[in-house]
Amino acid sequence: MLSNSSKYALTAVLFLAANTDEHQKKMVKDLSISTGIPKAYLAKLLQQLSKHQIISATKGPKGGYYLTDENRNLPVYSLIEVIDGTHRMETCVLGIEECNAERPCPLHDHVYPARRAFLDTLKKMTIGELSRDLKNGSSFLTAQQ
Repeated sequence: MLSNSSKYALTAVLFLAANTDEHQKKMVKDLSISTGIPKAYLAKLLQQLSKHQIISATKGPKGGYYLTDENRNLPVYSLIEVIDGTHRMETCVLGIEECNAERPCPLHDHVYPARRAFLDTLKKMTIGELSRDLKNGSSFLTAQQ
């Protein structure tokens, strides 16, 4: 359901949420090394996320990317929405444009409830909530952590 771009973006944002603040920022190259995300690809994703205020950025010698409390309070879904839009998350898993509750595809009634629950979770869960398990060590993003 999530594109590779959204997976990379979510990984990077969660890493930033667990490891940065206004005083401790990460440069693209360092973030790329820590997450294993290709540097050029990551740079484009971070620019897009910064432009939409999902993450924060400062230019200059002490610059880099980081998350503020305001960024951490955003729902995870907002990040997915910026990267993928809503179409990918909301459309038929078989790609049938006409699929809906009144005229369902063969998988609609089986997939829709789980998808709805997943989307509702992403809309309620904040970036900060999801990053707490990283901070306390009960979950991980990369083998390097």
